[in-house]
Amino acid sequence: MDHVAIMKKSWRLVEKILTGQKKIESRWYVRRCAPWGRISKKDTVYFKNSGEPVRIKAEVRRVIQFSDLNPRLVKEVLALYGKADGIDDISYFFNLFKNKRYCILVFLKNVKKVKPFNVNKKGFGSMSAWISVKSVRRIINNDRIHVPHT
Repeated sequence: MDHVAIMKKSWRLVEKILTGQKKIESRWYVRRCAPWGRISKKDTVYFKNSGEPVRIKAEVRRVIQFSDLNPRLVKEVLALYGKADGIDDISYFFNLFKNKRYCILVFLKNVKKVKPFNVNKKGFGSMSAWISVKSVRRIINNDRIHVPHT
């Protein structure tokens, strides 16, 4: 399965993935949503900053899912995995995540640049920050950029 992760540009997370400073992608939710239960070892995740084309991809090495979180458990997850998640300021992110009930940690490997391409999010919701599809080729916006060879 392929996934597209849309990242907040101001946090510079795509760059951190590319440099190896960020080895885990985490997603925190109040309610379960993608990629909860849809992502597995050996899947491919494509990363893009919001408003920009996809620029990199990585293979999923491992996935851990946490449910029924509370502030104490959120703090523990951040203490254990925050550095590998590229988080510099644990207290800032704790304040963002302390009331989340679910967390997914996606461990990454084989990070590579790809020829930039745009995706069509139609049908996934304009605010979707994660898209899971059988093949990323199904959502490539062919009008603007050629399909990458992967």
